[in-house]
Amino acid sequence: MWSKLPHIVLKHRLILIISIFLFTAFMGYQARNVKMAFNFNTAVPSTDESYRYFQNFKEKFGEDGNILVVGAKDSSLFQLENFNKYKELSETIADLEGISNVISLPALQKIVKNQDNRSFDLQPLMTESPKSQEELNGLLQEAVGLKFYAGQLLNPDNGATLILVNMEREVLNSAGRNDVVNEIKRIGEEFAAETGIDLHYSGMPFVRTIMQQKTNKELRLFIVLSLSITAIILFLFFRSFTSVFVPLIVISVVVVWVLGTIGLLNYNITILMGLIPSIIVVIGIPNGVYLINKYHQEYAKHGNKPKALSRMVRKIGLVTFITNFTTAIGFLVLVTTDIKLLKEFGLVAGINILATFIVSIILIPGILSYLPGPKKNQLKHLEFKAVGKFLGLLDLIVHRHRYRVFAVTGVILTFAIIGLTKLYSVAYMVDDIPEKSELKQDLYFFENNFSGVMPLEIIIDFGKPKSTINARNLRKVDRLEKALEPLENISSPISIVSFAKAVRQAFYNGNERFYGLPSPSDRNVILSYLSNRDGDAGLLDSFVDSTGQVMRVSLKIADIGSQKMDSLINNVVQPEIDKVFGADEGVDTAVTGSTLLFVKGNKFLIENLRFSLLLAFAIIAVIMAILFANIRMIIISLIPNFIPLIMTAGIMGFFGIPLKPSTALIFSIAFGISVDDSIHFLAKYRQELFAKNFFVPVAISNSIKETGSSMLYTSIILFFGFVIFVFSDFGGTVALGLLTSLTLFFAMITNLTLLPALLMVFDSGKRNQKIHPLIEHYEFYIEDDDEEIDTDSLLIKKDDPFLGSTDR
Repeated sequence: MWSKLPHIVLKHRLILIISIFLFTAFMGYQARNVKMAFNFNTAVPSTDESYRYFQNFKEKFGEDGNILVVGAKDSSLFQLENFNKYKELSETIADLEGISNVISLPALQKIVKNQDNRSFDLQPLMTESPKSQEELNGLLQEAVGLKFYAGQLLNPDNGATLILVNMEREVLNSAGRNDVVNEIKRIGEEFAAETGIDLHYSGMPFVRTIMQQKTNKELRLFIVLSLSITAIILFLFFRSFTSVFVPLIVISVVVVWVLGTIGLLNYNITILMGLIPSIIVVIGIPNGVYLINKYHQEYAKHGNKPKALSRMVRKIGLVTFITNFTTAIGFLVLVTTDIKLLKEFGLVAGINILATFIVSIILIPGILSYLPGPKKNQLKHLEFKAVGKFLGLLDLIVHRHRYRVFAVTGVILTFAIIGLTKLYSVAYMVDDIPEKSELKQDLYFFENNFSGVMPLEIIIDFGKPKSTINARNLRKVDRLEKALEPLENISSPISIVSFAKAVRQAFYNGNERFYGLPSPSDRNVILSYLSNRDGDAGLLDSFVDSTGQVMRVSLKIADIGSQKMDSLINNVVQPEIDKVFGADEGVDTAVTGSTLLFVKGNKFLIENLRFSLLLAFAIIAVIMAILFANIRMIIISLIPNFIPLIMTAGIMGFFGIPLKPSTALIFSIAFGISVDDSIHFLAKYRQELFAKNFFVPVAISNSIKETGSSMLYTSIILFFGFVIFVFSDFGGTVALGLLTSLTLFFAMITNLTLLPALLMVFDSGKRNQKIHPLIEHYEFYIEDDDEEIDTDSLLIKKDDPFLGSTDR
């Protein structure tokens, strides 16, 4: 099949090129459906019990991550003029479309006793703007006395205060969320400009909006950066605009296919998905480098362009397919995970890496066939002295100092393993934002003044309808809340217990001394008032389900990292719950919420990525076995690609870079890419063995000289292509780019030194004449200088004006 490929590609080049561009137009049309991800993407699979419980919670009580918080800490806020502007700010936000309600000091609702109806009503604390400072001070004093809101809206120790903005569910998971958040930010900036009071913003809707907007911005930035840097490097290598534009045309086509694939599959752009176009640019360019380099090598030998193009396709075609396939494996293994986020990322990336081969093998020879043959100055890179000297040095090291190569590798490997032992796993909910960014600093503001904004819920199912207001059950919940109250990094709990205490305070006309659970002497009267509830129904319903059987205890937690969160929830919170309710039959309890799903999701991600890495190792080992049919060659080919992974893990351990989803992803991706160099080198080595009478030293030297330059060029492109991710605002993306670049750089060194050194020592060069592995059957690089190309069958005429001279 591969021997016929040049005839198919070149003979039908016009039809194939038109087909590629028509399909690209179709994919471009599909790309119009691509949207940014607005919903909460959890890494916990839908089959997991915690995920199902969280979905059940949302059905009963609604979203737990729908609150945007606006904070301020400035004594001048409580001056009459500024406070009235603050009241206007709260009211303006409340009037925005998509906002269900706003809770703030100016909009505070208090529970009051209605003796006429023997019920409790909700009334605004401030029916109108205060007219004097004395009136304002009195209202503020009354607000401080409403213990229900203590620690929720106002920090009594330093005067920090909050506006809690509840966003409608339909807006929360749609593009409208961005408009609402941006409008809130605009209104807040106007308030800050008028009063000189700084405002701080956080909460899940705000964090998700900022990160989504940054993802959208970086998607465009990295496409431009990756195309620009690869274009510059290609020009520096080849010194030819043709050799720059042809690969860029290929990559541009595949980038459109990427976006079209996302649209066709109805996926959304997440932080991970936004990296794929840039990754495709970086990974796809090496196809062009190998193909054009081979074309130039062939053309330099005989000056026959049709023959050069034919040999380029025939000799590089299959090996390029295999290298693209092994690279795609590093992504496609992610499809085997139980995590939707990784499945979508792996599938889109894997499909389009394979598509890169198809586009490359059609467009590069097809376009080059219509262009004049390369001129003498365009072939100078084949004799680039600096590259030649460097490869000569490597050849010398391999032949004369190979045991020193082993010794140095052993020392580096020892240090890397020591670093590997220091590696640890941790992730944060707002993980990838720079420490000095406004978003991160605002998050610290809320953590320092209100113990955080990340939602955590405790669900208690008492097993019987209307049992949530049972006095015994309320006392038990109160006992639990008092145990959680002093915990560091957790806010004061709020539940029906808090509501019951506030109702008792209201029953005694707001006297804060009576803020507590109803006592035996007043319980029946208070319960009779509650049975006539009307205006407070919505408030009570937010704490219990419609049957009165299930209640929630809501807390906010600081973003303290997955390890500390896991320890806090499982070693502190859960034991306290068990201590109170563990002996009660028929009572079920659970901890849920976005925060818990994040902690579990992080574990799932790491475990799944470890599995996918092992699977990538196994699949690529099988590919090597099919190619070489020799266990010794399989081991030799894999060792130079394992060592860079261990070195990178060691660096992470020494520099305190944690293992988290973004950094764990590096290993399967880098392994799939780095093994390409081994395949190219070993393919050339096998060809040279046959050509040089199975004399290993000469075969090694020729392999280093011929494939070394392409390996250097592609490795440099890959290195700088991934380095561009350091310009990201997301720490995980920065780590992914930097560490992948380092891993690929290490892999280039090991494939040009350790791999040939291993071959020199452990490969005799002898081959079983009866066994013909795939790598020999397809003859990737076998030379046949006497072969004549049937240019007539390829429809490449000697006088074709597009081809220039084709001397035979």
